[in-house]
Order: sequence, then structure tokens, then C-alpha cells
Amino acid sequence: MLLKTPVALIAALATGAAMAADPPVIGLITKTETNPFFVKMKEGALQAAEAKGARLLSGAGKADGDNAGQVTAMENMIAAGAKTILITPSDSKAIVPSIKKARAQGVLVIALDSPTEPMEATDALFATDNYKAGVLIGEYAKAAYAAQSGGKPVKIATLDLFPGHPVGAQRHNGFLKGFGLAAPDAKSNELGSSAEVVCMADSYGDQAKGQTAMENCLQKNPDINLVYTINEPAAAGAFKALQRAGKDKGVLIVSVDGGCQGVKDVAAGAIAATSQQYPLRMAAMGVEAGVQYAKTGAKPSGYTDTGVTLIAAKALPGVASKDTQVGMDLCWGKK
Repeated sequence: MLLKTPVALIAALATGAAMAADPPVIGLITKTETNPFFVKMKEGALQAAEAKGARLLSGAGKADGDNAGQVTAMENMIAAGAKTILITPSDSKAIVPSIKKARAQGVLVIALDSPTEPMEATDALFATDNYKAGVLIGEYAKAAYAAQSGGKPVKIATLDLFPGHPVGAQRHNGFLKGFGLAAPDAKSNELGSSAEVVCMADSYGDQAKGQTAMENCLQKNPDINLVYTINEPAAAGAFKALQRAGKDKGVLIVSVDGGCQGVKDVAAGAIAATSQQYPLRMAAMGVEAGVQYAKTGAKPSGYTDTGVTLIAAKALPGVASKDTQVGMDLCWGKK
């Protein structure tokens, strides 16, 4: 006897097969489109998506701190079918309601590089241990300054991100801790200070703003002899300001990112040392998790440390570091 399959069932089976064949749609939202760190993160996500057969949507805020731009990008991506959103939050608190709404719709949300506040607002976090990154350059700065200062009191300028951001606070406070100064712990989003820190300014991780911040700090205290910067674009701005003031030879700069240009700046002597992080690795891990979620429904959870390495042009006793050749081999997380 020939059994007839209902037309509705045939349509449902066909629809199900088509859905199964559709590539997973994954959204990547970065803080900006211009910062080299996020440019590389996007490249890594695209490479991973192509390798895994996924479709990547990308978006960004107009500048660091542009929460509205990130919210719009998230809403557009979900409307376009994204079931995973990878995001580097510009505003760790303001983005949380939008993330909560997305997760309620069954969207997997993973923070890359920067946590939300609270961290549990996202399903998972793939990021550098930013406090450790700060500690590493703080320890190096302390040893390097002791070796060249001749006993002169240290006068520190910190070129930070902007108030209240977890990454900015963790790197800043880790630096203070590594240098041996009183510092808040890794859970604090408040910037620590001490008598040795004679100027604190916001750079928003931008070279031009970093230069302006350094110029303002030099006007406030022309005897600054050590500079911490949130990232290497800010460090490049600080170095240019010091050059214009004729002070670039006597001031140590330490930073975070370990990007290819940043490592070149270490080799050239513009930056004494940098903590290298790996955005390509973060992006690839995020895409892989999104594909796995699409296939099996399995979600990652908690925090995954994506690694950090101190890169320095000159090795110092008691401070573990890698040279700039290793830094170039690993910059951005390339194999």
C-alpha cells in the first residue's frame, strides 16, 4: 500500500532541511572600526567564519564609549538572523539591557576583550587578563626605572581609557600593583592613585587624544619621567608629545596591546615594553563557539583567558619577558 505524505509535512520537512543548510549567522560588534586592535579582531573573525562555513556580520561604535552605536548594531544583526553576537562593550553597564533582551530571544552573547558589568550579563567572556597585563608592564617599568634613574624620584603620568571602564581600570591598577604602589584589586573599576602619579588623563585609546593628554600632563608637571598608556596608539601620541618637548630620550613609556606596529615601536625604543594580547585568538574562539551553538545548542560559559606576554627590547634581571622578534612572530595572535 502506497502511503501519501501530507503536503504540509513535506513543506515542513523541506523548510527544516533548508534551515539546517543555512550557514550560522554571527555578529561581531567592536568599539571602533579604526583602532588596529579591533581591525585585527574583525580580520580574525572573518577568517574563522570562512573556515567554519559561517556568515559574519560586523559593526562598531563611532568611537570608544559609543553605546548607542553598539545597541543599533546589535538590533540590526538580530533582525538579520544572527544567533550569536560577539561584542567588545564600549560602555560596560549601559549595554547590559540590550544584551539581556538579546539573550531572552535565544541569542548567544559573548564578550571579547572587555567584560560587561556585571560580567555575568553575557554568556561568556574571552579576553586578556588585563590586570595581569598591567602588572607585567608595572614590574618591568619598576626595574627599568631603577636601572636608569640614578635615584631620582619617579614622576608618573597615566594615559588612561576613560572613567569607569573595566579594561581601563584593570590595566591601570595592575600597573600600579606591578610597580609596587598601592592599588585597588582586579575587581575595582575605580582608578587607583598615589603620590608618585603626578598626572592622570583620559586618552580614549586614541593617538591624537593621547598626544593632547601627554602635552597637558607636561604642562602640569614637566618633570614626568615615566608614562603608562592604556594602549599603543595612546603611547604613540605620548611619544610624539615628548619628542616635540625634547623629552623623549629621558622618559620611559610602557603600554599594552603588542600589536605589530607597537612591537616595532618597542624595537625602535619609543616604548620600553608592552603586554601583548591576542585579538585574532579571541575572535576565532568566539566564532567557533557561535558555530557550535548553531549546530548543537551548547553554550560556553564563564571567563576564558586568551593569554598575555611581556615584550621588551631589553631583558632585565628578575622580569620574565620575550624579545621583539618573538613579539613580531606573535603580534595580534598570528600563527
